[in-house]
Amino acid sequence: MTIADDQSEKSLGQQNYEQFADRYAFAAETKAHNAYYDRPATLSLLPDVDGRLVLDAGCGPGIYAEWLLNRGADVIAFDVTPRMVELAQERIGQRFSDRFMVQVGDLNQPLDWLQAETFDMVLCPLVLDYIEDWGPVFREFYRVLKAGGLLVFSAGHPFGDFLFVNERLKQRSSYFDTDQYECYWKGFGEPYPLVKEYRRPLSAMLNPLIAVGFKLDTVLEPVPTEVFKAVEPEDYEKLTHRPGFICIRAKK
Repeated sequence: MTIADDQSEKSLGQQNYEQFADRYAFAAETKAHNAYYDRPATLSLLPDVDGRLVLDAGCGPGIYAEWLLNRGADVIAFDVTPRMVELAQERIGQRFSDRFMVQVGDLNQPLDWLQAETFDMVLCPLVLDYIEDWGPVFREFYRVLKAGGLLVFSAGHPFGDFLFVNERLKQRSSYFDTDQYECYWKGFGEPYPLVKEYRRPLSAMLNPLIAVGFKLDTVLEPVPTEVFKAVEPEDYEKLTHRPGFICIRAKK
């Protein structure tokens, strides 16, 4: 088997993050776009999690899982990148061994290792951009949630991603298409990882959600925090005029 063949068998998320998992874990806790933009916005959509069972889908190095555990939630987490699972386990350690489980799992596959109507909430921040078809993913999230359960997720903003691909990457792309694009991420040190992801219109985000039975509850188009402004003033100015992320809450 060639390296190319081996890569083609891996999900996009694993191909991306196995390049720089440790560097991502080190930087993401304080990197402006994560810590002072997406994360506070996404977490603002969660209700009180104390005593709730939460599925952390695409958990990365465990930053969100730790936040949930510190606030009294029980957490089952998974990520497609084995090194991220190791990092999450190292981060949590034995502090919450009775309330935390993490394993390798792929959102491109059925979550048949999870029982139906088990979770109070599903949290999926900045993960779905690496999935081409959201319909099967939302179907599985709907299946594992209890009646009245919440799904909270974030993704690249459809308009912001469209502008990025067309203006920054100089790729001709129709807003109405779902396209894969790639670029080098320079915010996590060298060697710069080549990250591949999908952009899609708003309808391709919301219609699959509604089609499986979710009721749309909140759509948040956040602006970065004042801390972000202090750390990255130039990007702060851009992101207060054109969107970078979108955060969505839906109810079963």
